[in-house]
Amino acid sequence: MATLEIRDLHVSVDTENGPKEILRGVDLTIAGGQTHAIMGPNGSGKSTLAYSIAGHPKYNVTSGTVTLDGEDVLDMAVDERARAGLFLAMQYPVEVPGVSVSNFLRTAKTAIDGEAPKLRTWVKDVNKALSDLDMDSDFGNRNVNEGFSGGEKKRHEIVQLELLNPKIAILDETDSGLDIDALKIVSTGVNRFAEKGDKGVLLITHYTRILRYIKPDFVHVFVDGKVAEEGGAELADELEANGYERFLKAAAK
Repeated sequence: MATLEIRDLHVSVDTENGPKEILRGVDLTIAGGQTHAIMGPNGSGKSTLAYSIAGHPKYNVTSGTVTLDGEDVLDMAVDERARAGLFLAMQYPVEVPGVSVSNFLRTAKTAIDGEAPKLRTWVKDVNKALSDLDMDSDFGNRNVNEGFSGGEKKRHEIVQLELLNPKIAILDETDSGLDIDALKIVSTGVNRFAEKGDKGVLLITHYTRILRYIKPDFVHVFVDGKVAEEGGAELADELEANGYERFLKAAAK
């Protein structure tokens, strides 16, 4: 099974006043067959962690390690990380005018696998993935994220997840902007991926509502750029009841 290991990760961003440290020593292990939820207030560094793992150039890793099955992720280019088995569902998926969903998906699959999928099988796979996410097959003819509703963008991310079949999925606030029906559909897609048994899921969220449909094995509270506390699903229930005040006060001491 795949294992993503993060050890003492420090990450900064460049500002007008010089480098600003965002992550301050993150330790986290996500193994295949596990679903982890990271919860925390705005500005705590949750999305920074996701984009740093994926290789966004805005974020500078100043120390620490990230490995996937023992391989140094930080030494890989962005596309190499994807081919190694990492997947990032973005909080704000970008529009790609002039590129159809069907062409985008097939190009991505070819890049990941190193060879083009067989057309007849691929069309069936795409149509099933779209159907599973309650999307019409004509969706493949639309330009990527152009004119999509918030729910369509997030469902399209999960279509990618199902077709690209990575080892580790990092889902950055996949629940944001979703109504209850879309939330259930997206959650079912994530659960379908996780139930394969050898896949790891890192779910980043502000709120517990998505955790009613995706049951995490581990919950990590993120405050001030690091993990403040870890526990099981019961920790999410505490956050629902009491918020982050206890953790913010501890971090301020």
